[in-house]
Amino acid sequence: MKGRFGILFFLAAFFVLPVIAQQKTSSYVLVIHGGAGTILKKNMTPEKEAAYKSSLKKALETGYRILQSGGSSLDAVEATVRVLEDDSLFNAGKGAVFTHEGRNELDAAIMNGKTKAAGAVAGVTTVRNPVSAARAVMEKSEHVMMVGPGAEKFAREAGLEIVDPSYFRTETRWQDLQRAIREDSLASAKSNAYTNPGKLGIKNRDYKFGTVGAVALDQQGNLAAATSTGGMTNKKYGRIGDSPIIGAGTYANNETAAISCTGWGEFYIRNVVAYDLSALMEYKGLSVQQAGNAVIKKVGDMGGDGGLIALDKKGNMTMSFNTEGMYRGAVTKDGKIQIEIYK
Repeated sequence: MKGRFGILFFLAAFFVLPVIAQQKTSSYVLVIHGGAGTILKKNMTPEKEAAYKSSLKKALETGYRILQSGGSSLDAVEATVRVLEDDSLFNAGKGAVFTHEGRNELDAAIMNGKTKAAGAVAGVTTVRNPVSAARAVMEKSEHVMMVGPGAEKFAREAGLEIVDPSYFRTETRWQDLQRAIREDSLASAKSNAYTNPGKLGIKNRDYKFGTVGAVALDQQGNLAAATSTGGMTNKKYGRIGDSPIIGAGTYANNETAAISCTGWGEFYIRNVVAYDLSALMEYKGLSVQQAGNAVIKKVGDMGGDGGLIALDKKGNMTMSFNTEGMYRGAVTKDGKIQIEIYK
């Protein structure tokens, strides 16, 4: 009799314990960011904080509905980023920052982790949703990146919504530009910033950054990443940051992770941050969190700041950043949403 109870206990443990272990595992399916920088609770009104959280929640719910219904990670990240592009709170699409010449120039990228197909646009001024233009480049052309008027012509021929450049303008961003011009003029009068490229733009950290991005894992096990931005306030000479550069600000690989970055683009380009995170996982066996922290430390050690989101093929995620805050959120496969702003 004693032996029989032992066998029954063994069988019960064999079949029950794995189920308990699965219940304790919290797999993420969608992670988003809305920019990193000097984001302090003491400077945030309750109303504005609520508005940011509401927008992030709406974006997460949009992408989650697609994933929950069996949709692709590509569809999810595109739809999620479109929500943020249409919200003037963020520096992407409507509400994008201004260049030195007073224009809104938009960049975006998207990548398929299953096939490593990718698309990007840069310097567009009339495409309502640049992330959709990036996807069109990926799926309807033989290219990876298109820029300026050529990208706009392609987007128009692809049937995307084209708007007057005034659509993107907001008074808040215009005032940011005026302040940036004043402060940059004062900074350049004191010293020649171009002799020290590691310190470019340091005077205007508070309002020069703010990119949106999403990474997703669908029910088929495929990863995707998308990023969209208006770039840097008061940027000159057709400057392009890391967001539309595959491997710098955006990357996805089913074998490692999907990554979207935000911050001081020059440092992300020079460190090839998004791909570096993937490579650390692939070649060194680091976890997504370890790899995320490592690449952000590199950015910081060089003098840059910002953050990133990353999601691996098992549903593990990281939100690594070295600034005072980053607008960010995530949703698990069971629909639980978490949203954070401050460090």
